[in-house]
Amino acid sequence: MDSPITGRSIVISNGRCGSTLLSDLIAEEPRTLSAQEFFMSVAPWARSAEVISGADYWAVLASPKPELATLFRIGLPPKEVRYPRTGRWADRMTELPRILAITLSKLTSDPDALFDRLAERVPDFPTQSVAAHHQSFLDLLAGLTGRARWVERSGGSSHVAPYLLQGFPDARIVYLGRNREDTARSMSRHPSFQLIQLRVEFLGRCGLDPFRVEPGQAVPQELERFLPDRLTADALRERGQDIRRYLGLCAFMTSQAEQALADVPPRHLHRMRYEDLVADPVGELTRVGAFLGFEDPAEWAGRVADRVVDPARGRPAAATA
Repeated sequence: MDSPITGRSIVISNGRCGSTLLSDLIAEEPRTLSAQEFFMSVAPWARSAEVISGADYWAVLASPKPELATLFRIGLPPKEVRYPRTGRWADRMTELPRILAITLSKLTSDPDALFDRLAERVPDFPTQSVAAHHQSFLDLLAGLTGRARWVERSGGSSHVAPYLLQGFPDARIVYLGRNREDTARSMSRHPSFQLIQLRVEFLGRCGLDPFRVEPGQAVPQELERFLPDRLTADALRERGQDIRRYLGLCAFMTSQAEQALADVPPRHLHRMRYEDLVADPVGELTRVGAFLGFEDPAEWAGRVADRVVDPARGRPAAATA
C-alpha cells in the first residue's frame, strides 16, 4: 500500500553549488524520497499551463529529452546519468525516456522495473493541470518506494523558479546558493550547463530556442553550427573556455530565482549556502533536516556529515573545523 505523504519540498539552486551532494545525503534519510533532476527533466514544457490527461502526461515523461539526446549523440553525457549499462535502452541512449536518465536510476538498481510500474499507474491520472500531475507523480513515486515525504532537487532549477513557486504554493522551499565565481567555473566545465548557457545566449541574440526551431525558420548564419543536429563536442567545449559566459548565466539565473521569491513568497523558506555547509556540515544539515521534517535530523546529520568534502583541501569538511 502506498505510504501517506507527510511532506513535499523543493530545492532551488543555480546548480554546481553542492545540490547533488545535498540530494545524495537526503537520500540517506530512510523515510524521504530524494527525487533528483525531475523538474528539469520535464522543463521547459510548452504545455505547462494546460490541463491535460494522465495519458498525455505520461507520454511526455516516457519520451526522450532532446537536450540530453544531443549530449549523448556528441559523446558528452552528464556524469549524473545513472542508467545501467544492462538496461533496456542501454544500446539506444538517445531514445532514453527522460525520467530514466537520472530520477528513477538514482532510486533503484532496476529502474526499468520501476518505470513499468509507473507506466501502469500514471496514464490513469485524472485530467488536471501539469503542476497537479507533477505532485501526483512524486506522491506516487514516494509511495511506491515506501517513503513518507519527497524532496525534489534539480540543478539549474533557478531557471524555472517562478513556475515552481506558483505551481507548489504549499511546498517547503530550500534555496541553495554558492559563490558566483566558483559556480561559474564549475558550470563552464559541465556539458549540461554549457548547453543551458548556449540556449540562453541563442535566445538573447535571435529570440529563438535552438531546440524549438521550426522547419524553414531563419537562423543567423553564425549560429547555425550550434543547432542540435549540427552541434559538436568540440564546439560545446570551446564555449566552456570563456568564464564570462557562465558568470552571466549565474547572474541571470540568480535574478530569476530572487525575483520569483519576491513575487511569490513561499510559506516555508530555508536559505543555505554551500560555503556554510562546508564550514559546519553537522550544524547546516541538522537545520535543513529539521526544516524538511525529518524525524531525527541531528542523527541523520551526524551520520552523513563526513561526506561533505572541503574542495580546497580534498578531505571531509568536518575535519577542518
